Amino acid sequence: MPAKPRPTASPAQALEAMDSLIAAHLLGQQEMAQRLGLNITDLLCFACVLKAGDNLLTAGDLAAHAHVTTGAMTGIINRLERAGFVTRRPDPTDRRRVRVAAVPSAVTRVQALYGPYYARLNDLFASYSADEIAVLTDWFTRTTGLAQTYIDELRVQDKE
Repeated sequence: MPAKPRPTASPAQALEAMDSLIAAHLLGQQEMAQRLGLNITDLLCFACVLKAGDNLLTAGDLAAHAHVTTGAMTGIINRLERAGFVTRRPDPTDRRRVRVAAVPSAVTRVQALYGPYYARLNDLFASYSADEIAVLTDWFTRTTGLAQTYIDELRVQDKE
């Protein structure tokens, strides 16, 4: 699809638009978490479990993804398990470890909640050309890395 004409914007306008997106996203995630009976951190961890699919993650894997300690992750997994979102499965290669699997009924609940929103996002993406989608994807990916690096730097500063 050819690109549609887009309004011009300065870097300052782009940052303002990004700040608005982040604020709306944070409010939306809080709303979604509440509707699912979770807190934001637990929802983030469940999203990591979903993203991993059949490649089940260990508690250590999840802790690294969520940037929390393994001790904190134990509590998160316990809460998710009690709420019916995950189950623990023995690691087939190491009997001392467990892997975390999504409960199918929880996946269905999350898909029902997020499905209409993702459909709207897909409709929005359909209004962009393949080249524009590539730029957006590159920007999202690089910005995520930049944000995580900055968070890591702040945490190092806190330890010093």
